[in-house]
Amino acid sequence: MLTEMERTAAADALYRAEVDRLPIEPCSETYPGLDTVDAYAIQLINVQRRIDSGASIRGHKVGLTARAMQEMLGVNEPDYGHLIDDMFVFESSDAPIQRYCAPRVEVEIGFVLGDTLSGPGCTTADVLRATEFVLPCLEIIDSRIENWKIKLVDTIADNASSAGVVLGGMRTSLDGLDLRTIGAVLRRNGEIIDTGSSGAVLGNPVTAVAWLANTLATFGMRLEAGHFILPGSCTRAHEVVAGDHVRADFDVLGSVEVRFADTSIQ
Repeated sequence: MLTEMERTAAADALYRAEVDRLPIEPCSETYPGLDTVDAYAIQLINVQRRIDSGASIRGHKVGLTARAMQEMLGVNEPDYGHLIDDMFVFESSDAPIQRYCAPRVEVEIGFVLGDTLSGPGCTTADVLRATEFVLPCLEIIDSRIENWKIKLVDTIADNASSAGVVLGGMRTSLDGLDLRTIGAVLRRNGEIIDTGSSGAVLGNPVTAVAWLANTLATFGMRLEAGHFILPGSCTRAHEVVAGDHVRADFDVLGSVEVRFADTSIQ
C-alpha cells in the first residue's frame, strides 16, 4: 500500500508521460508496494485532473477479458478504465499518431446504455434490458509505460491503457441478436491480420458489462444512461504506425475504420 504522496507522484508521472509522449518505467518497479487499490486510486487522480480541466466521462472500458491476457499477467478477472470525451475519434477520419506513445488497436463491440446499470447483483439480463443498441468499434490502446512492460497494477494505474475509441456508424438492436457468436475480421492496409469472435470476451461480452457494473458498485459508482461501454477485445492487440489504415468488419454489425496520420508532415 502506498502513501497518498506516493500515489500523487505516480499519477503525476503518468500524466506527464501522456502529455509529453515519453513513456516511463513501470510504476510497479518505482513503487514496489503498489497494489490494485493504489492503482485504481492513481487512475482516479488523473481522471479527476481531466474533469477539472473541462473534460467529461463518456463511459468505461473493460480490459483483460481474454484468458490469454489474464494468464500473461497472472490474474483471473478483468480490469477497467474510464473513457473521456476527448478520446473519441470519428469513423473514417485521421487519428493523429503523435497523440500516442505506442498505439495498438483492438476490435470490440460497443454497448450504448439506454438506462442506468448498478450493482451489486447486476446480471446479464439487466445488461440486455439496459442496452439501447450495440455498434462496431475499434479501441486504440496505448501505454505510458515504456515498451509495454506492464503488470496488472501498471495498466490499471494507466487508465487500463486506454487512449482512443472509433465508433462505427451502424447501430443494431439486441432483438434476436446472439452476442456470443459474432465474428470479426481485422484488416490493416487491406491485409487480413486477425479474426475473432465475440465469445472471446468472457464467453459473452454482456458478462463483461455486468462485471463492470458490479465492480464499480464497490467504489460507489454506477453506469449511466447514455454512456458507452467497451467490454473487451474480440482479437489480440495489433501495433499501428503512421500511414496505417485499419478496418474491422463484423457479422451483422457492419464495419468501422480509421487511418493513423502523421499530421506533422501535412
